[in-house]
Amino acid sequence: MVKVVHYLNQFFAGRGAEEAAGSAPLRLEGAVGPGRGLGIDVAATLVCGDDYFGEHEEEALEQLLGWLEEDEPDVLVCGPAFGSGRYGYACGTIAREAARRGIPAVCGMHPENPGVMAAEGAAYTIPTEDRVTGMRDALPRMAALARRLAAGEEIGAPETEGYLPRGLRRNQVAGKTAAVRAVDLLLAKLRGVVNTETTADFDRVPPPDPVADLARATLALVTESGLVPAGNPDRLESNRAHSWFAYPLTGVDNLAPGAYESVHGGFDVTNANADPNRLVPLDVIRALEREGRIGRLHETLYTTTGNSTPVATAAKFGDDIAQRLRDAGVQAVILTGT
Repeated sequence: MVKVVHYLNQFFAGRGAEEAAGSAPLRLEGAVGPGRGLGIDVAATLVCGDDYFGEHEEEALEQLLGWLEEDEPDVLVCGPAFGSGRYGYACGTIAREAARRGIPAVCGMHPENPGVMAAEGAAYTIPTEDRVTGMRDALPRMAALARRLAAGEEIGAPETEGYLPRGLRRNQVAGKTAAVRAVDLLLAKLRGVVNTETTADFDRVPPPDPVADLARATLALVTESGLVPAGNPDRLESNRAHSWFAYPLTGVDNLAPGAYESVHGGFDVTNANADPNRLVPLDVIRALEREGRIGRLHETLYTTTGNSTPVATAAKFGDDIAQRLRDAGVQAVILTGT
């Protein structure tokens, strides 16, 4: 017989609405509220007020996880939380910690609920509507996945099983070579069917306001082209860079071949090394500076290699370099890539 523990907030457990959001964790025997609609036997229901969990997360987790360890369930079901952010965050966090302790966990919530990120891919999340009107649809799908997890069944890919992607990769043997699959995807796209074998989720960076007067502005040069002084004295990596470097430009009017080179491993650097100004247009910027079309050039070049660098690492580089530029009073940047 499958042993299930269910987590609910104070509202869905029938303990009160907002006036009870500060209530401490509570353990109830059997199914409560939505748990009765799961269609599976619920041994116990764990409850916590949304505000209490948000304000006392460490204490709430300790108590809730302590009860879970005592109950030793085959699976934990959390929610559904729909579009409720506080409730969803608690569901995702509890499910994540339970899964990391060896207890399979299923959540239900809207894909844009912050609880999806809180789960960090450790638990399974069934997508729901953003309102409680989606309860009848959500409960049987959550229960079906919970039964399979409790039985130790292998769970397939999210697009076939109906849960949200967990950010995990699985290796599998493809029936066709990469070239054939790429052509098939292209032909499908031409027919209006867009598929992909990879997914990416990058932040959208809003463009800054235009520079009010370039003739009075300080402009800096930044590059991810792997451009460094000849010999690569600081050993900048050709891919998956772990560092960025700053090199002085005082007294340098152009990037002379033989004095600078690119160590980028993602393209043929022959033409770039024949004239490094193709990567970083120092010669043109110096000309604009002499003509008064820009105020002045910041006398430091910031450089790294963008080849295969993880997004999180690149974002950290950007934050660090941007802070240096702000401190130096730079108003504009020319960022060159490859």
